[in-house]
Amino acid sequence: MEFGTYDISEFADELAAAPGNHEIASAVQFENDRVRVWDLVLEPGERLPFHCHDRTYFFVTIEGGTAISRFPDGNMVTMDYEPGAPWFTEIADDPEIHDLENVGDTRLRFATVELLEA
Repeated sequence: MEFGTYDISEFADELAAAPGNHEIASAVQFENDRVRVWDLVLEPGERLPFHCHDRTYFFVTIEGGTAISRFPDGNMVTMDYEPGAPWFTEIADDPEIHDLENVGDTRLRFATVELLEA
C-alpha cells in the first residue's frame, strides 16, 4: 500500500456529483431485498468515477492487479489486489466516496456485494 495526495480541483465536477452516484461497479449481477451483487471490471488505464457507498459492502478480488483510489479530502492510496483477497467496509454514519483507477497492466475484476438490510 502506498499513500499520496492529488489535486482535487482536477475532479471538482465529479466530486460534486459523487454523493448521488451509487453506480459502484460495472453492472448489477443479482439483487434481492437483502443484497446487491456487482461485477466490476477495469481494463488497464480505465477508471471508475467518484461514487458513493452508503451501505456496508464487501468484495472479493477475482482478477488481481494495481489500482489507485482517490478520496474527497485529497488523499489517495495505491494498492495491489491479489486474486481471492477479500475486503470488508462497514458504513455506519458517513458514506464513503472514492474513485478507482486501474494503473496496472492487467485487467482488474471484483465481485462486490452491498448489504441492503441492517
